[in-house]
Amino acid sequence: MTSTQKYYEKNAKKFIEETLDKAMHLQYALFEKHIPKPSSILDAGCGSGRDSLYFKNKGHKVTAFDNSQQMCDFAARLLGQEVLHLGFKELDFKKSFDAVWASASLLHISKQQMPEILQKLGSALKDRGTVYASFKYGNNEFIKEGRFFNAYTEESFTELIKQTSFTCIETVIIPDTRPHREDESWLNVILTIGKS
Repeated sequence: MTSTQKYYEKNAKKFIEETLDKAMHLQYALFEKHIPKPSSILDAGCGSGRDSLYFKNKGHKVTAFDNSQQMCDFAARLLGQEVLHLGFKELDFKKSFDAVWASASLLHISKQQMPEILQKLGSALKDRGTVYASFKYGNNEFIKEGRFFNAYTEESFTELIKQTSFTCIETVIIPDTRPHREDESWLNVILTIGKS
């Protein structure tokens, strides 16, 4: 178990309390304008299940997974459905989803491993599928309170996806809305399979 996994197993209750009511309307709107309705959505690193519940209530079919058993258990209760206990490296879906939602989850993957993980997500998508992902804004990799993070700017993320089969079709920078995080911003990206 990595230090990041250990953090979420130990601090699941605190993390859920801090994020369950986080306003996500800007991120949802960014994603939803690029996907059909209804869609089959893979919530990749679902955390509390907050976003899966939103999409489920909108009529989408959602499959959710997380690398933390504590998160899976909470999300399963919230959603009233099974939540898969998986890490990104264990993904093996093939052309199963219209879209992938990866909110603040891929940011725990190292820059070196990102091309491989993005390709796994690409394999999970049907033709012309869409991926939403969000990252802390910056260019560094760091460990904070035991969790590993990577960060990207528009430029560094564009360089990253040159190593994949994705095209980035939209980027939006959104300020963090949590208390005492006013100085932090997030890079939100929309990707589609295929080169432009």
